[in-house]
Amino acid sequence: MSKNNNFQIINGDCLIELKKLENNSIDCIITDPPYFIDKLDNNWSSYEINDNKRNSHILHLPKGMKFDKNQVKNLYEFYLELSKLLFLKLKPGGYFLSFSSPRLYHAIAMACELAGFEIRDMINWTYTQTMPKGMSVSHIIDKMKITDEEKERLKDEYEDFKTPQIKSCFEPICVAMKPIGKLTFIKNELIYKTGLLDFSQKVGINNDRVPANIITTEEFNEIYDKNFLVSKPSKREKGKNNTHITVKPLELIEHLIKLFSKKNSLVVDPFLGSGTTALACKNTERKCIGIEINEEYYNISLSRLN
Repeated sequence: MSKNNNFQIINGDCLIELKKLENNSIDCIITDPPYFIDKLDNNWSSYEINDNKRNSHILHLPKGMKFDKNQVKNLYEFYLELSKLLFLKLKPGGYFLSFSSPRLYHAIAMACELAGFEIRDMINWTYTQTMPKGMSVSHIIDKMKITDEEKERLKDEYEDFKTPQIKSCFEPICVAMKPIGKLTFIKNELIYKTGLLDFSQKVGINNDRVPANIITTEEFNEIYDKNFLVSKPSKREKGKNNTHITVKPLELIEHLIKLFSKKNSLVVDPFLGSGTTALACKNTERKCIGIEINEEYYNISLSRLN
């Protein structure tokens, strides 16, 4: 564990470490949780995947391409347990922001809601620089016990058809809030300093519009996107030897932190990954507790912060 007055970075299980915090002590939670995709649960290691000789596009499908009906169930059950714990630790009016994927958003949102949170909104971080995940069926046709002539006929017929996984161009962020009870938002603000949003915070090229629930990485036209433009992180931003595969842009996390929390408040990330949330807190004058169970990522976080 690495600790100073404003930052506490913990190599451990968040379900254990979070119980050590006082109730109603957290101002804001921002996290990108494990999605329980095959080989990508919270114990995932890039070295194990890279060293696996069977890790090919056919024998072992890459991230997001392998469909498992148990994935949603496992994610929901885990996130419900986590959300109940975070509900106790978060101040009334505090926000719980969870990155997700389009196919799994409902599991995360429902877990938060059934734990007691109010689902206030969904922010879409939109981008187009991504690879389609649908797969051709030609290699399956090759394995069918039919004549070569019939195989070629089927390949021609289904040349433009792929498995049902549309190219994903956005990540939804579930915006949940701990209810303020019978208090008004201003009274809750005066007591806990949570709940109200700072609409002076802007992100992107233009600064003449209020924050919105869409943030993009590319400029589609002159009017629509410029004030929400946030690029994916560069190799330089990620840092040397950063093996994490879903690093979020520092500018995006800084924007969310400034919008949903205040200076000197406590921001918690239960799945710190390679440390982007902690670095964003450092840059925006917030306190941070980051928890990461994977020692590989924990060490990367310390390196980036230092």
